[in-house]
Amino acid sequence: MSGANVRRDTVLVVDDEPDSLRFLTDTLEGAGITVLVAISGSAALDLLEHVVPDLILMDAVMPGIDGFETTSRIKARPELAQVPVVFMTGLTESEHVIEGFEVGGVDYLRKPVNVHELLVRVRVHLGNARAMHASAAGLDATGRLMMSVDPQGALLWCTPLAERAIKRVNPEWSKGETALPGEIRAPLLRLLARDAPGASVRIEQGDSALELVMIARYRESEVLIRLNELNPKADVASLQQKLALTDREAEVLLWISYGKSNGMISEVLAISPRTVQKHLERIYEKLGVETRAAAAAVAIKVLGT
Repeated sequence: MSGANVRRDTVLVVDDEPDSLRFLTDTLEGAGITVLVAISGSAALDLLEHVVPDLILMDAVMPGIDGFETTSRIKARPELAQVPVVFMTGLTESEHVIEGFEVGGVDYLRKPVNVHELLVRVRVHLGNARAMHASAAGLDATGRLMMSVDPQGALLWCTPLAERAIKRVNPEWSKGETALPGEIRAPLLRLLARDAPGASVRIEQGDSALELVMIARYRESEVLIRLNELNPKADVASLQQKLALTDREAEVLLWISYGKSNGMISEVLAISPRTVQKHLERIYEKLGVETRAAAAAVAIKVLGT
């Protein structure tokens, strides 16, 4: 791939001091990073209506809308919520460090900024952001319906497949909205209140249902949720036909693809966990796989076609 086709990282620098702006711009551009500049919080918010940078360097203290309020407004917008914000603050302003983290900052730099520290921290957070985006894309590529929410139930991100599942519940909903549809938000809040990985709630939709399963809580600010579109009767028939399984094997494989343990499956199907395992062993043999995850991946692919 030629250098002309390689996308350069983009950093937005928000600072009202000309000398500081000049130093930061020169340093970052010298490291091969594209730099956008805003001299106030309001200017940054206006610019972010048109472009999404890979990282934001935010001066904490500025006239008008300060860096903390600017960051709060940035984090309230779903398309910007995952952009890392690194605060810049004076050496004597330690209280600003705490406030910066509280409004969503991921790190801070002391002014006057050290060149080497600046570049190291910027590179680390750019790499973390790329890894998170790649993880979300990878989840979607494997057919997973995943979303991430904050403890109040506001959407942080979701895979495209999850977005489509949510829109099937409420066609009026748009991914640009932080708030999930009421039909999903109410049961989601009940699930979050339980705070138990593996716990689930169902949203009934006639013969089908959308199940929300809590996967894990990251730090204090993010909860990972898996969505399962449940239509057992139709899905079992599809698995049975396409994979040459018995009716019971198709049922077991379906619930495996929903992420259920043998114990849970035994309760749903009213059979013993040992019988579930025997069915699973025959499923492995018929599908030519060796692991539970591989069998689930086959089922997800079949049901997605």
